[in-house]
Amino acid sequence: MDTTPLVPGPAPASPGDAEAVILRDQQIHAIVQSLRVVYGSVQAHSHWVEQQCGVSATQLWAMWELHDAPGQKVTELALALSVHPSNCSNMVDKLRRKGLIRKQRSGPDQRVVRLYVTGKGEELLATAPRPTQGALLDALQRLPDSALVELERGLHRLLGVMKVKDASVPLKPVVGT
Repeated sequence: MDTTPLVPGPAPASPGDAEAVILRDQQIHAIVQSLRVVYGSVQAHSHWVEQQCGVSATQLWAMWELHDAPGQKVTELALALSVHPSNCSNMVDKLRRKGLIRKQRSGPDQRVVRLYVTGKGEELLATAPRPTQGALLDALQRLPDSALVELERGLHRLLGVMKVKDASVPLKPVVGT
């Protein structure tokens, strides 16, 4: 394994500074490894879900959301999944074509479309696991407020240094729709 620091520190001025640079590089390495574990876990689970269930992990997550709260609108489901409504709409169409969810118009003007898991979808959910993304959100919800604030600030600073320019990336699923 390459132990070259990903972000080289400044040249040490004294032996004490050299130790600080080494500790910083070790910390950076540990953070990168932790991020890889999180991302890799989501990817591995998604691959396994697709093999077992025939739908992506994001699609399965959407089905679980609709199972737990039937009758959501696409915008509500998108919010629950932390994805852009257009991505959610495309995913809903795929699940509908597979016969796993259905759309139902409601209200006096019939413009409001509600989403429901079908009987076929319920059969799938009876043997399906909960999605990793849901587990990630659950883990984040269990962190104390102070840790969430610190994590958000740190990630925001990291993205600023990386000069991330695609503002739509946060609203795209981590793995397949």
